[in-house]
Amino acid sequence: MKKILIHLEADKQASVFDQITAYDAGVDHIIAYGGVAEEDVTNLVYGAMFTRGGEDLRHTAIFIGGSHVPAAERIMSKVQETFFGDVRVSVMFDANGSNTTAAALVHKIAGGRSLQGKKALVLAGTGPVGIRAAILLAGEGCEVCLSSRKLERAEEAAKYIETSYGIQVKPVHIGAREETRQMMQDHGINIAACCGAPGALLLDQDTWSSLPELEIIADINAVSPLGVAGMKVTDNGKERAGKLLYGAIAIGNLKMKVHRAAVRSLFVNNSTILDFSALYELTKTLGE
Repeated sequence: MKKILIHLEADKQASVFDQITAYDAGVDHIIAYGGVAEEDVTNLVYGAMFTRGGEDLRHTAIFIGGSHVPAAERIMSKVQETFFGDVRVSVMFDANGSNTTAAALVHKIAGGRSLQGKKALVLAGTGPVGIRAAILLAGEGCEVCLSSRKLERAEEAAKYIETSYGIQVKPVHIGAREETRQMMQDHGINIAACCGAPGALLLDQDTWSSLPELEIIADINAVSPLGVAGMKVTDNGKERAGKLLYGAIAIGNLKMKVHRAAVRSLFVNNSTILDFSALYELTKTLGE
């Protein structure tokens, strides 16, 4: 029986990247739908639920992607609402690659070491990756600060995290790179996770190299200028100025490994739900 992945997203065209990754993970056939609205979801899911029964249901799975995370989250909710009892298929949510990227980012930072009591700063943390990274770092025992150029955006993200996950993070305002040093000194930051947009420099070398309490720096930006000056995208635990650095390619390579492993795991049973926390747990099993 063929492994069929139903790819749903709100974007006009379903992601070529996600489809190629799924084929590389061993999927036999992908049925891809772009431009999916909330009202379209039920009938699409019914097609997955009612064509195969019993043990055969595990050979069908759903992937939810797209560049607009809130729209994808609404699709995800509708998919789960449509299931009933044992009549369901496994689902993976990775809109904009946010879940697999956050899982890889935090796993690199954790690196088999205890983060209990460490003070972490998620720079430019109000986007999907930053919010998820903040939650995962808090789950590892960190005291987490989440920054934005606009304090109200950081406060909104922190409120969302507390309301949705019962986790408290501290919103902070960093309006200019020059303010970063003072903020990190004042809070005794040990870990910096940079989650900014491509080409946005967040942390200059003079700042990070001179902070004695800073231990680990990670950056998901692979576009020049990088989010961290003086870092290389290939840094994979490289020690520079007494800090351990993780660059975007090192994180991205693990992200791809997680993505492919996650797709394969969808076909083990018909009841797997891979959100960012489940993907992070999966990442821990991959030996990176």
